[in-house]
Amino acid sequence: MYLADSRSTGSRGTEAAAVPDTRPVRRPAAVPSTVLALGAVSLITDVSSEMVTAVLPLYVVAGLGLSPLGFGLLDGINNGVGALVRLVGGHLADRGGRGHKVVAGLGYGLSALCKPLLLLAHTLPVLSAVLAVDRTGKGLRTAPRDAMISLATEPAHRGRAFGVHRAMDTTGALLGPLVAFAVLRATVDGYDAVFAVSGCVAVLGVLVLVLFVPRRIDTPAAVRRPPPPEPVHPPQLREAIGLLRRPELRRLTLCAALLGLTTVSDSFLYLLLQREGNLPAHLFPLLPLGTAACFLLLAVPLGALADRVSRRRLFLAGHGVLLLGYGLVLSPWHGVPAVIAVLVLHGAFYAATDGVLAAATAAVVPARQQGAGQALVGTGQALARFACSLAFGAAWSLWGGRTALAATAAALALSAVVAVFVLRGTDETPTTDEVPA
Repeated sequence: MYLADSRSTGSRGTEAAAVPDTRPVRRPAAVPSTVLALGAVSLITDVSSEMVTAVLPLYVVAGLGLSPLGFGLLDGINNGVGALVRLVGGHLADRGGRGHKVVAGLGYGLSALCKPLLLLAHTLPVLSAVLAVDRTGKGLRTAPRDAMISLATEPAHRGRAFGVHRAMDTTGALLGPLVAFAVLRATVDGYDAVFAVSGCVAVLGVLVLVLFVPRRIDTPAAVRRPPPPEPVHPPQLREAIGLLRRPELRRLTLCAALLGLTTVSDSFLYLLLQREGNLPAHLFPLLPLGTAACFLLLAVPLGALADRVSRRRLFLAGHGVLLLGYGLVLSPWHGVPAVIAVLVLHGAFYAATDGVLAAATAAVVPARQQGAGQALVGTGQALARFACSLAFGAAWSLWGGRTALAATAAALALSAVVAVFVLRGTDETPTTDEVPA
């Protein structure tokens, strides 16, 4: 009996071993839960930020009496401070190994603290200081956030993941001006009420980050590849700057900066539209809604398209769409239909460039330096837009808004031609160092 049982058991064991495992292999989600959680944080935070952004141009130009040059200086300082701090945020996040969430949380927290301080900002120096701290928070959080999205997503699906994140972010951008419009219509001290509500919403965004975004990001590539045999030291600052020795990243950074030099600030574009279209002042906060709505509709499909075709080509095509928008502003066609058309083109520009640029950057940067790589490209673009804000504000004061926009449009067309030659023939295959140390 024992022998029979043994043979029987052995036979069953051999049989079981011979049967292949037909259970389906669980594939990583194209859009991981980490991306959705970060999207929720960005959605809530953008409601807060866009409430302020929607009323800020009128607040400083009409309320505080600043000239277009003064507003250009203010807007440029904001972009410049955020750009420089972005490098610090990206490097600190990489140095911490898994410290992306900590650095991002610090950035979100700083921005949340600044919103109530706007209630005390009634002069240009104070307003500039508060907005500079707010931009510091944005600069700290941007690169770590994009690094977490890159690390959590399969390389082949990064365009889609960034598209989903940007769509959620843009939902907040869509809701923010609506809330600001409602607050302005419902209260007597409209601007102060907008700033107070904005602060409360920003705190909610920080809470969602703390509670729902994991501190450790599970990288899909790490499941398929063994870890490096030797521990690698945290990236040094010189290594972060040294990323520009990579030809693909250097070309991408150069083109992002070159095109950023000819990208007019949203606030200036909305001021031009409001004046050219003779829109009432109380409708001004609604102008970003057209941009946000189109961005929301196109972010995911254009992100998926970028994964299938070429992220760099789509990035360049987006600037071509922006050039069409500038042409419409300068054309004799005025009125509400023209304003809507410009806003649609403006939203399409962001859908084809914002997340697509981040996905293109992620493909040519090692995983252990995703924060620094995203920061380098983003900083180059933001510093260029800082210079554009200063130059455009000065040109508006000297020549008028239409002439300033015409000069910028001509420069954008020239920059796009140069960028086509710079990026021609570049490789978009992911870097071999995809696994974090």
